[in-house]
Amino acid sequence: MGTDADDRPLVLVLAGAGYGQQAPLLWWSRQIAVSSGCDVVAPAWSVDEAAAAEPVSFVEAAVGSALGDRLPDLVVAKSFGCFALPWAIRHEVPGVWLTPVLTHDDVATALAAATDAHDAIGGGEDRLWRPGRASGTAARLQTVAGADHTLQVPGDWRRSQQLHADVLDVVERRIAALRPAATTD
Repeated sequence: MGTDADDRPLVLVLAGAGYGQQAPLLWWSRQIAVSSGCDVVAPAWSVDEAAAAEPVSFVEAAVGSALGDRLPDLVVAKSFGCFALPWAIRHEVPGVWLTPVLTHDDVATALAAATDAHDAIGGGEDRLWRPGRASGTAARLQTVAGADHTLQVPGDWRRSQQLHADVLDVVERRIAALRPAATTD
């Protein structure tokens, strides 16, 4: 029996405003998903003035356009892409949220309502990472000490590379959990 694309888990990868699909965390997240047998949808966008003014509606419209009527099994989003958090909570789609903009009320409120099907990771030196605004959440929150909004430690590429590997371990665990147990015919 062949594997139909619609039977494979679907991972939605959402970029930041200035952190595109080619940037390390998203590039490797996509590679992890593909090598795990998942379909990947990774819409590209340009954040203009209108998108910046209404980020939640902009991201939700882009997600709807990219997915059609299919819901993903997992979202991996970076910064601006995390404006999909309210949508994901409404649709019960789990996610790995990298540097969500917790200074924005809609994102903070959505993360506060998240279940343990969500991971959110931010840098300790990132002014947009305010995990206290998501109090009461069941999501796993991780603050990366010394890291900025790109989850890097300025001036320390080796430490930054290790931090990225640690973050990608979280992505890999979430993607691995999507794969059904092996069956025999």
